Amino acid sequence: MNAVLSPSRRHFLGRSAATAAGLVVGFHIPFDVAAQDGQAPEVNAWVVVKPDDTVVIRIARSEMGQGTLTGLAQLVAEELDADWSRVTTEYPTPGTNLARKRVWGSFSTGGSRGVRESHDYVRKGGAAARTMLVQAAANQWNVPATECRAARSVITHVPSGRTLTYGSVAAAAGKLAPPQDVALKDPKDWQIAGKRLARLDTVEKTTGKQVYGMDLVLPGMLNAAIKDCPVFGGKVKSFNADAIKDRPGVKKVLQVGDSAVAVVADTWWRAKSALDALPIEWDKGPNAKVSSADVAATLKAGLDAPDAAVGNQNGDAKAALAGAPRKLEAVYSYPHQNHATMETMNATAKWTPQRCEVWTPTQNGEAALAAASEAAGLPQTQCEVYKLHLGGGFGRRGAVHDWVTQAVLIAKALPGTPVKLIWSREEDMLHGRYHPVTQCKLTAGLDKQGNLTALHMRISGQSILAAVLPANIKDGKDPATFQGLNPPGPEASFGYTVPNLLIDHAMRNPPVPPGFWRGVNLNQNAIYVECFLDEIAHATKQDPLALRRKLLKDSPKHLAVLNAVADKVGWGKPPKKGIYRGLAQTMGFGSYVAACAEVSVSKDGKLKIHRIVAATDPGHVVNPQQVEAQIEGSFVYGLSAALYGACTLKDGQMEQSNFDTYQVMKLDEMPAVESILMPSGGFWGGVGEPTISVAAPAVLNAIFAATGKRIRDLPLKNHSLKKA
Repeated sequence: MNAVLSPSRRHFLGRSAATAAGLVVGFHIPFDVAAQDGQAPEVNAWVVVKPDDTVVIRIARSEMGQGTLTGLAQLVAEELDADWSRVTTEYPTPGTNLARKRVWGSFSTGGSRGVRESHDYVRKGGAAARTMLVQAAANQWNVPATECRAARSVITHVPSGRTLTYGSVAAAAGKLAPPQDVALKDPKDWQIAGKRLARLDTVEKTTGKQVYGMDLVLPGMLNAAIKDCPVFGGKVKSFNADAIKDRPGVKKVLQVGDSAVAVVADTWWRAKSALDALPIEWDKGPNAKVSSADVAATLKAGLDAPDAAVGNQNGDAKAALAGAPRKLEAVYSYPHQNHATMETMNATAKWTPQRCEVWTPTQNGEAALAAASEAAGLPQTQCEVYKLHLGGGFGRRGAVHDWVTQAVLIAKALPGTPVKLIWSREEDMLHGRYHPVTQCKLTAGLDKQGNLTALHMRISGQSILAAVLPANIKDGKDPATFQGLNPPGPEASFGYTVPNLLIDHAMRNPPVPPGFWRGVNLNQNAIYVECFLDEIAHATKQDPLALRRKLLKDSPKHLAVLNAVADKVGWGKPPKKGIYRGLAQTMGFGSYVAACAEVSVSKDGKLKIHRIVAATDPGHVVNPQQVEAQIEGSFVYGLSAALYGACTLKDGQMEQSNFDTYQVMKLDEMPAVESILMPSGGFWGGVGEPTISVAAPAVLNAIFAATGKRIRDLPLKNHSLKKA
């Protein structure tokens, strides 16, 4: 099933009513559906102003701890000139979005796009609302709107000093036609955006008031546990429901799809306990003997395969390499990794022949709605998804909504009864959508002076898009594979100037389902490039910083973040005794990032990461505090992956089924992080993902400086760092 089904416009029905006694404002935004219908969508509500002056800002993107909800609210409130102390937020639903011809735009939250791809139209929403509120006040006073000013949710008639609050004119403002064009503020004039404001979701999370999907309780609700065939591609052969039908609380035992069995009970623990006792026989299918060694052998063969899709090239790399006085070659690899979200996959579904409703944490409400609709056998206009805050997403809850499909199929067997499906931790670990596995052979050609004259970078491995969005594969090329390796441009560019360059990809797809994992392909690509550059620097007796500076001469923004971290750590000065440094830089998700790690390695090989200095240029910074938190969180996630993160395949299934076999960083392992924010303006980049990619290569390069050992495959737990 393709979980990202295209909604049919034949199912777009109705028009949503304005909030009673409040203001629902909207504006024209360039979405295709509205344009195709030849009319502007009924103006919605990015902003709702209640009579008590509470400002409700509607956020279509998902909040999963990254702060998008607060950042987008700041942008709207800035243009609205709202009183920030009176601001709150709410999610619109994807069903309402479709019915209103997608007035909120995309509900997808991934690829660090929450702010960078919606900042323009959400700001226009705030500006339009302010214009309408001011006009309503001017109408009441019978004065020109040009004589009025708005600030902190109050409109002032400047000549007379009279004032009205937003709430007092909201109803009148809601009856006005929205302005066709609104001017946006220059970021230098921001008073709310760009400031270190506390997050809007912190208090409820710290008090326990926040309801996550696993907390949800509905009247008459039952609970479900599920077990899918542990072997990828396997199916259910048989199961004996009679063996558990008399266990306490058990209501139903059923097969879900071809490959899973679920138990429904009055409590989740009773459902899970019964499921554990249920005799199930699996048809393990064609992958029952596949191992990580088999996958590695397939990828290794792709390193020298004659056919590959080209992602970036200039000059004639193969000819230049053939004639180079000196060549260097290295092979790196990167494993499968699990998202390991704190909150496992879950959804609550209620199905009747007329309507299906789903409550779930999702990174893409519209994709969740499409999955629910298909599983329910109902048009999307008869379905709805209610989005809840996510206990972690990292890409797992975005493109594929397998748990939503399962929840709806289970609910169909119990019409009219809400059923909450929660995956166990083991189910979550064994049935993820894993970071793709790849290998990479890098070959460098050097002239007699040690200058890099040619580089061939061959990636062999898995394509995410081939599995998730196959329509995006063009001529055998997955463009997402080349993150951080693209030609010069606004997204994921390579940065380094090499006279003869060839970067290509031999697609090899093992049976493990891949998915978008925080940082996606930028993670391994940064390791391959940045660690190999260190190898070149060492082989040619060049300073790693000096080599990078020379190769980045045509990429000033790449160079600027690199120089910033080098200056901050004092690269030209020796570090403290026993401390060693490593550098890395890249560009991805629209932003430029660099890092310098300082590490030590004891005589018995114990690694200590003392400090990481990180620089980020995302163009604009909406909330510096949140950006710094995202950078720190990126290092937690990226270093956890580098130190411990690997999922290995044996007999067709993953060996790691819980945190005892899939470790994460502990508090005492976390280095001090110093963030340098250097927004240069003129573009909007992301901040949730790019910094992850420089975590591992900076540390790996520092480890080489400390030990002389070059680690070319992760995780680090598999390697001894004892000095030879």
